[in-house]
Amino acid sequence: MSTRVERLFLMIIALALLAFVLAPLMLMVATSLKADEQQILLDFGNWRAFWVDPSQMSLENFRQVLNDSTSPVPRYLMNSALIVVCIVVFGVFVNSLAAYALARISFPGRNWIVMAVISLIIIPMEALAVPMLLMMNQVGWVDTYQAQIVPFIAHPFSIFLFYQFFAKIPKDYDEAAFLDGATHLKIYWQIIMPLSLPAIATVAILQSLEYWNAFLWPLMVTRGAEVRPVALALAQFFGTPPPIWGDVMAFSVLMSAPVLGVYLLFQRWFIQSAMGSGVKG
Repeated sequence: MSTRVERLFLMIIALALLAFVLAPLMLMVATSLKADEQQILLDFGNWRAFWVDPSQMSLENFRQVLNDSTSPVPRYLMNSALIVVCIVVFGVFVNSLAAYALARISFPGRNWIVMAVISLIIIPMEALAVPMLLMMNQVGWVDTYQAQIVPFIAHPFSIFLFYQFFAKIPKDYDEAAFLDGATHLKIYWQIIMPLSLPAIATVAILQSLEYWNAFLWPLMVTRGAEVRPVALALAQFFGTPPPIWGDVMAFSVLMSAPVLGVYLLFQRWFIQSAMGSGVKG
């Protein structure tokens, strides 16, 4: 009986936590599907804010957001997608190559480089923003995609994550490959990377979240809608008084959907990485 009571108690706690976590998402989706702004304001004070009558569902808020002439939302979404995809794709290769060298190749000063990478993780972006802005201005990259992509391809935390994962893979694979005449690049590409899908998925998800929601740096280096990401557009959209909550929530849904899609795509490997699974040395 005690075991059943304990399970019931844990289930109740889990459901309560799940409801607490999902409540903002439910509010956002429900509000975005309500076309009547007055009804939205009335519902905010009670449980109906988290629910929408299927007979009253409407995509009018999404139409207004996507067709807003003062804020080209499709352009902002495309900008963010391009920036994030470039950072993640190039970042996976650059950071994993650096981590491979640190984890699998012995050379003088390797431990010092690892310590330097770890120390770079704790330096906040705000401390580097002004020097980086001056550098971007000197090379003429202000208000360009390059300014939002190139400085963030090399990522200290991603290097360290790959380094930890690669260090757990037995070096017997390397020795066997060397006997067959393989080079380090061949070992990296044909052995290490296929075994590192959990680490790749983790890096992809974390970097996607970080740069999809980036605000400070794009605000500093962009001037117009041509290259600005969607996070700046949401701030601009929300900051225009008076806020039209249906449109704001529709905008939030459009901004959140790609990130949720990325997580659902990589969730299996992400969970494996989070649980510490993989090849053990």
